[in-house]
Amino acid sequence: MFAPLIACLIVSVDAFFIGLSLGMQKRCRFAYLAVTNTFLFILCLLGYFLAVQFYEAIPVEPDLIVGLAFIALGLWTIFSYFISKRLKGAERQRTIILLIGMVMSVEAMLITIGLVLIFTPDSTVMIPVAVAMAHFCYSAMAFRLARSNRLQKIPAVLSHIISGFALIAYGFMALFI
Repeated sequence: MFAPLIACLIVSVDAFFIGLSLGMQKRCRFAYLAVTNTFLFILCLLGYFLAVQFYEAIPVEPDLIVGLAFIALGLWTIFSYFISKRLKGAERQRTIILLIGMVMSVEAMLITIGLVLIFTPDSTVMIPVAVAMAHFCYSAMAFRLARSNRLQKIPAVLSHIISGFALIAYGFMALFI
C-alpha cells in the first residue's frame, strides 16, 4: 500500500508547474485553483472506478494506453500555450486558465487510472484521494510561490513547457519501464 501512495506523490509533481503557470496569470485567483482541484478530485474518483471495472476487459497492455495518453496530454499542454498566445487580452487569459485546468484534471484522472492498473489488485480508494491531494498541495504551494516576489522573473511559457515535458516523460516511463 505504501508504493502506490509514493507513486501518487511522484507522478503529481507536474502540478507544481501548473500552479506556477496559474500563479503567474495576474487575473487568476486562488479560488479558481480550488474549484479546479475539486473537479480534479471528482475525475480521480471516476478514474478509479473506471479502472477497477474495466481492468480485465482491456484487450491491450494498460501501460500502452496510459503511456500514449500522457504523451498526448504533454504535447497538448505545450501546444495549447502557443495556440492561446494568438488570442488577445482577457480572452487569452481565460483560455489559458481554462486549458490549464482541463489538462490538469484529465491528467490527474489518467494518473489515477494508470496507478490503479499498475497496482491492481492492491489498489484502494486511497489512490485517487492521494493523487487529488498531491495535485492540490503542489499546485497551491506553487501558486503562492509565484505570487511572491521571488518568481516573477520566470516566463510563463517555461512552466508550460516543463509541465508538458513532465507529462511526456511519464508517458515514456509507462511505455518502457
